[in-house]
Parts: sequence; structure tokens; C-alpha cells
Amino acid sequence: MQKEFYSNGKLLLSGEYAILDGALGLAVPTKYGQSLKVTPTSSVRLLEWTSLDEKDNEWFRGSFNLEALTLISSTDDVISNTLITLLSEAKAQNPEFLKNIDGLKVETYLSFPRLWGLGSSSTLINNIAQWAQVDAYRLLNNAFGGSGYDIACAQHNSPIFYQLKNNIPKVEEVPFNPSFKNSIYFVYLNQKQSSKAAIATYRQQKFDTDSLLENISVITKQMATSSSLSVFESLMLEHEEILSKVLGLQTIKSKLFPDYSGAVKSLGAWGGDFIMATGGEKTPSYFKSKGFETIFSFSELVL
Repeated sequence: MQKEFYSNGKLLLSGEYAILDGALGLAVPTKYGQSLKVTPTSSVRLLEWTSLDEKDNEWFRGSFNLEALTLISSTDDVISNTLITLLSEAKAQNPEFLKNIDGLKVETYLSFPRLWGLGSSSTLINNIAQWAQVDAYRLLNNAFGGSGYDIACAQHNSPIFYQLKNNIPKVEEVPFNPSFKNSIYFVYLNQKQSSKAAIATYRQQKFDTDSLLENISVITKQMATSSSLSVFESLMLEHEEILSKVLGLQTIKSKLFPDYSGAVKSLGAWGGDFIMATGGEKTPSYFKSKGFETIFSFSELVL
């Protein structure tokens, strides 16, 4: 019997690196995500995997021995090894997974470009977890590591507070639907940022962790409940300044958009993926004039 699974993409509006150490973060699922379709075949112990992008173009193909979970052939060894790691970990958690099956054809479909950083990995992990009937957070942690907020977004259809308490994920749905959402835009910076490299940089810094976690958590709560655009903008600025000092990096506004009249905030790993900007009708034309063509309004991107 054919099975299909779906997971939402993600954006982390507050928290960034500090969420790894227990800060409260505000995250939103996106209208873009990834599906995974599993179809039984008569091929003896053969797993055929195909990954398609948002334009239905194949970007990965691999064949695996279903019993041993070993590679037969593929178009990308790095991706193949990642799949073997995930499937092996899922099987370790649920020994019945992939048991007594002749063959399988798996097809994944991303509804957004892989380079956008909306969660091509987290949506895959959550889909595999659903398929294998295992815990997605544990699958992420044992296979790769990470805070897990992206897994929470994959599973929830509304904005969330996310926090690690004693390394256990705490998720709370929040009614974040600001009256000024028409003034919030998301702009893609034309480059995919490596989360692992960014986290490594963060870990090298010396700072007062307790103070950082407290300040970011307070800002997160205030951002989620703000009823004023001007207050929201000041919180964006405060968040940027705090992390700028911790990371020893320029804020994205001072670096790229010093002449922009609205507020600008990095999202996720600094220097890549999406930023959040406040503004009006002229906001898209401003960023396009700077060479950034991928711009979404709040309602276009947030689920």
C-alpha cells in the first residue's frame, strides 16, 4: 500500500544560536515544505530513491540494498550516506521498520528551492520519522544533532515557542498573528548558510551565557505579544545588537542595508538564508534594487 507523508518548512524569528543553550525562540512553519511518498515494489530487497525539486527536476537518485542498508549506486555519495545514516537510525529505534518488505520506491518532493534554507533536511527527517514511526527529535539528535526547533515547525501548523529544557524539547503553540503583519517581509540573501559552520563559530565565542539566554527569552516573549510595529522593530534591533556583540559580527543591516529605513533582522545562521524586514509597499522594490529578488510578505510565507 502506498503511503505519503508531509512536513512543513520553518523560519526562526527569534533565538538563533541562543536556542541551542536553552533560550526561548519564536518559530513559524511555512507554506512550503516537503512530501515523501513510499510505494511497494516487487524488486527483491531493493530501495529506489528519487528526490525532486520544486520544478519537478530530479536532483538525487540512489539505489540501496534494503536489507543491509548499503549503497548500490547514486548520483551523490554525500546524500547517499546521509540517507543511510537516517534510515539506519530509524531502524535502530524501530526494528520492525523495513522488515519483511520485498522492495520500495521512495520519492521526495520539495516545494521550495533547496538553497532557501527553509528546512530541506528537517522536513526529510520528520517525514522519515513518520514513516518509521519513531521520534523525530531523537532521530535528528542521534543522526546529526541540532536544537530541534525545525522538527517542531515540521509538525505544527501554527507559530510556536520552542525551548530546550535539560535538552528536552518544549513546544507551545502561540497565536502570533500581529495586526501589523502586512508590514513584515522576508528576503532571501541569495546564499545558503552552513548551520554547522555557524554553530561552530558561535561555540568559539566567550560570553555570559545566562545573561544571553535571559535577554533573548524576554525579547522572544515580547515579540510574540507585541501589538505595535514600532515596538516590534525596536525588539528586532535589540535582538540584533545582542547577538552582534556575542558573535563579533556586524548586523546584517549595517553590513548590507545601512540606508534602509525599516528594521532588518537575521534569521537563523547569520550571513545567509532569509532576513526579516519591516516596511511598506516600496520594500520589495528596495531589496530588488540591491539584487535580492526573492521577497515574501508575511502572509505569503507563514503558514
